Amino acid sequence: MTSLGEYLAKKSVNKSLVARRTGLSKPRISELSLNPTAKLRADELVLIAKAIDVDPCELLIKLYGHLKLKTE
Repeated sequence: MTSLGEYLAKKSVNKSLVARRTGLSKPRISELSLNPTAKLRADELVLIAKAIDVDPCELLIKLYGHLKLKTE
């Protein structure tokens, strides 16, 4: 499961409802939730955040806040 999948599961989000609200297909939502090699696009992140009524920046930090810059 991906970070997005874990986040949606923790929030008890209905993925079918997210698909309907965002216009993303159910297979795409499943891919983003289950496939670690799937790449989440910025427009998809914003749509998903709006569909589940969270701030897109909050979702972005929750999913990618662990990333660090390389040290020189």
